Amino acid sequence: MSARPTRTYLAVPGHRPRMVAGAARSPADAVFIDLEDAVPPAEKAAALAGAVTALAELDWGHKLVSVRVNAADSPSVAEELRALALCPRLDAVILPKAEQVGTVAATAQALSAAAPARARPVAIELLIETARGLVNVEALAAAHPDVGALHLGVGDLAASIGARSSTIGASPSSYRHVGGPDASYESVPLDLFAYPMMRLLVAARAFGLQIHYHNRRPVAPVIADELGATYWESLDQMLARMDIISVNCPHTPATFHLLSARRLKLIRKDAYIVNTARGEVIDEETMTRLIEAGDIAGAGLDVFEHEPAVNPRLVRLAKSGKVTLLPHMGSATIEGRVEMGEKVIINIKTFLDNHRPPDRVLPSML
Repeated sequence: MSARPTRTYLAVPGHRPRMVAGAARSPADAVFIDLEDAVPPAEKAAALAGAVTALAELDWGHKLVSVRVNAADSPSVAEELRALALCPRLDAVILPKAEQVGTVAATAQALSAAAPARARPVAIELLIETARGLVNVEALAAAHPDVGALHLGVGDLAASIGARSSTIGASPSSYRHVGGPDASYESVPLDLFAYPMMRLLVAARAFGLQIHYHNRRPVAPVIADELGATYWESLDQMLARMDIISVNCPHTPATFHLLSARRLKLIRKDAYIVNTARGEVIDEETMTRLIEAGDIAGAGLDVFEHEPAVNPRLVRLAKSGKVTLLPHMGSATIEGRVEMGEKVIINIKTFLDNHRPPDRVLPSML
């Protein structure tokens, strides 16, 4: 998600319409409407209705407007995500007690499924307020492209680690450590929240790539868990959210122009396409035009739709640094060539032994 610096974040309970209206008029840079801790259980439904109404009817100016939903195991959170996703003015949801990567991915999937036609995805801001959440903060920050911010919930975090604190947000006065030379190495107060805040800062600043994929069916869970891979049932929804799109499928009648003109237009302007599969899988003419217009950032191509011919416009884009072109050599590794040779030997021996070779050319594929 793009950076959105804020100076003042104002929180208001969703079931208090006058306070919500006051927040919309305030000079705060950002407002979050609370459906969680500030709302009694009996008023959860009213708070959600009030938040939806406020997002639709109030003038929020240039504020960042978020809603803190209830925890992932709450009976109301599914309906909250469905209703909020349909609010165009909503910028983000705040997910409390964030602890598990799967919960973040499920939240993003629920939001996109509820409003697949949104012009931009709803950002997800994670509230880290338990020991488990802090331990997993790096993985949580990298859990999904729609994660936009990390928040530290100092009160609940202090309770989660059993801190002897009587004031929310303050370090216990009895917590001390040895000071530096300027303190003559005497004991000085220990800031209980300095370490958690630094963990969040490092996680938020770190750059990482996550694997998201679309396929006819999900890969085995053991593989997905090992790679931390997220499966998308909808190719359209996935394409609209990725930074780098790598195409890795055979060319068949079903995959011809899999990345069609319509789908290419879903891709973000700052995204890149990498094709090491087959040129016919992408509508090359449309892709070229979108890169020329700046509607796609660039591409790395090992294959071409009309090879061995290469579109001269792609060559010009390569000279300008927007495209990298290779002569269909993506498999040219030592390991790849050895395996290809072994496959040839196995198929020849199998055929000569009057058995059916494992890698036959099917007439339907010609």
